[in-house]
Amino acid sequence: MRGAEPMKFSISICIAAACAALAPSAALADDPNDPTMRSAAARARDRAIIKRMNQQQLAYVRERDARMMQNYRQAQSGNQGDYADARADYSRQMAAWRRAVAACNAGRWEYCDN
Repeated sequence: MRGAEPMKFSISICIAAACAALAPSAALADDPNDPTMRSAAARARDRAIIKRMNQQQLAYVRERDARMMQNYRQAQSGNQGDYADARADYSRQMAAWRRAVAACNAGRWEYCDN
């Protein structure tokens, strides 16, 4: 059973790694005891920086969404035109097939080929 010992050890390592990865960690957000944030000016500066970052991200998201919607609309309009063209081709082919069937039934044998 010597071969089983390394297997048990590696399984133990994997379980320990999974537990460490899944264990909750403390969030290190705003520290109320941070000495650099004690003054009102520092907090106002931090608030302004965060507001600017949020506005920049909002502008980016709006531009991205507008670009994606424009691409979607272009694709949709192109697909509708393709569908209409394909439908018209199908209608023409069906009309030609119906004429050939009618001619075959009328005795014109050259139209009876598959």
